[in-house]
Amino acid sequence: MKEAVIVDAVRTPFGKRDGSFRDTHPQDLAAEPLKALRERNGFEPETIEDVIYGCVSPIGEQGLNVGRLAPMVAGWGDIVPGVQLNRMCGSGQQALNFAAANVMADQHDVLIAGGVEHMTRVPMGSDGGEGSGLTDTYFDHFDERTHQGEGAERIAEEYDLSREELDEIAVDSQRRWGEAWEDGRYDDQVVPVETELEGEEIVIEQDEHPRPGTDLETLSNLPLAFREEGDGFHHPGNSSGIVDGSSALLIASAEAAQAHGWEPMARVVQTEVVGVDPVTMLKGPIPATKQVLEQADLDISDIDLFEVNEAFASVVGAWLEETGASWEQVNVNGGAIAHGHPLGATGAMLTTKLAHELERTGQDRALSTMCIGFGQGIATIIERV
Repeated sequence: MKEAVIVDAVRTPFGKRDGSFRDTHPQDLAAEPLKALRERNGFEPETIEDVIYGCVSPIGEQGLNVGRLAPMVAGWGDIVPGVQLNRMCGSGQQALNFAAANVMADQHDVLIAGGVEHMTRVPMGSDGGEGSGLTDTYFDHFDERTHQGEGAERIAEEYDLSREELDEIAVDSQRRWGEAWEDGRYDDQVVPVETELEGEEIVIEQDEHPRPGTDLETLSNLPLAFREEGDGFHHPGNSSGIVDGSSALLIASAEAAQAHGWEPMARVVQTEVVGVDPVTMLKGPIPATKQVLEQADLDISDIDLFEVNEAFASVVGAWLEETGASWEQVNVNGGAIAHGHPLGATGAMLTTKLAHELERTGQDRALSTMCIGFGQGIATIIERV
């Protein structure tokens, strides 16, 4: 089996909803990481054998196969094929896992994996249709359909997590992002984007959603988002931010990387995907983590860094309780509560963060995991080379 390596990994800044990217077309946003990867690594378009892009709402401006259109919009001509996939919130990470599997199986040597989501111009849920979006037959097998916010609330109840505990996770996420940004830890992975806003040319260089000065007192006064006061736990301050952004990784076989003179950042060790109860729906990172570790013959103590997507603070709280991992090793440079969760791009972005942090710190292994709508979980282990 061939070895799949991460040669480089980048993302755009994440624009807040109705923020600086509101006049930027999703296809243009999707093209930005591709242009950056080419500039940084000096390849010709024909080197790329496929582009695999995640997108959770592939309709309207995000339709027509954004994976194919992104390299065309990037100016790569018509030679580079592309595909769009949707594993809901795990889409960008699934793109990476599929790309790595292709390399490991000796089907391809050089690919780009990533994702895009413009949540301002194509709002979340746009692809669901009317009503529940489900056939009546679905309810022959499952008693109810919940939304993700209610799933997060039920997880908080199941694990006896208090609102204050969840708010502490949120405050840490914001603080860690602020410290990482000021320390320059995002400099090598976040690429500036030149675009237009209301007819004026602008350059976006920094995430727009974070509030690094957030404190517990501020969060304690925010109204609940999903339940009546006194009966819930989550509010906008301890839930992921709605943002616009894209991310991509250059994936290659070890042999191809050597032939092109590229120095890989990390190799993909193991991937996993699981299904879980679609009612609470967000507990997938727990079994996904356990199974990917078993497949790799590793223990939780063998992992130096973790990214657990902060879709909601209770997802992270439950994962910490079940795995016994240290919070000090998780989301060390801030998470989605701070920088936001651009659905189809997030999974690629989480692995991008880990690859750069392994390289910066000299640590060995990292694990990324995400919860997914309708009850799934996804996980990836990478190792510094």
